[in-house]
Amino acid sequence: MTSNGSNSAFLGARQKAHVENMEQNNDGSLAQVRHVVLVLSGKGGVGKSTITTELALALRHAGKKVGVLDVDLCGPSIPRMLNVGRPDVHQCDSGWVPVYTDADKSLALMSIGFLLEDPDEAVVWRGPKKTALIGQFVSDVAWGELDVLLVDTPPGTSDEHLAVLENLKKHRVDGAVLVTTPQAVSTGDVRREITFCKKTGVRILGIVENMSGFVCPHCSECSNIFSRGGGEELAKLTGSVFLGSVPLDPLLSSSIEEGKDFLQQFPDSATFSAISSISQTLLDSLQTA
Repeated sequence: MTSNGSNSAFLGARQKAHVENMEQNNDGSLAQVRHVVLVLSGKGGVGKSTITTELALALRHAGKKVGVLDVDLCGPSIPRMLNVGRPDVHQCDSGWVPVYTDADKSLALMSIGFLLEDPDEAVVWRGPKKTALIGQFVSDVAWGELDVLLVDTPPGTSDEHLAVLENLKKHRVDGAVLVTTPQAVSTGDVRREITFCKKTGVRILGIVENMSGFVCPHCSECSNIFSRGGGEELAKLTGSVFLGSVPLDPLLSSSIEEGKDFLQQFPDSATFSAISSISQTLLDSLQTA
């Protein structure tokens, strides 16, 4: 099923779980997870993983226990963004043990990035193998008690997305957060993502407009060097909730690159306020669902 021998060896040697156990374990691994939220985008490069990371950190700062499931098989960047490196993945009786980013174990993460022998290795797999791994990620991770599980998905509407939904069918998915940039080419792709959600019965929790303006690193003024408002307009046109805008902020970019907690470092910034507002709106929506 693969054109890469090392990927095949990785699948057998490092996953240490069985595809045939997916169905019987699926409900149990998520039994103590209160809310499941998908993070989707119609195209790559819109900062979906960044938004996932910052939402997770914001929810943790709000006192919630949070999990992040990184199923972006070809671009698993969240381990770097959360500065957890490439730890060994262990198993317990309940399944894979997630990697915790803090001593309090309030933010848990599972990513294919933990399993690759070489971080530069390309995942060259056909659909069935991707589907099998995603099934294991969803069903075999011992999350324990979580308030919110954020699922960072690949761009588009592909086999990976259907595999996530199929394996979550025994557990209620609260909905999806859609990430776009202001430009029409991005919002056009997100329209297709909205259609995907409607066809698969996934509730749209809201739209986030990322890279909305540029924050000057010297004076903190936000300039609309690209465009602004495309995400908000899309939300109006499609009857979706607009969660808010996050500017292109060099401080946020450097924090992500260095694996630092932007929200903890820059609590007085406008970007902090934007992310905090989005996470609180999302949390309110989940609690009233």
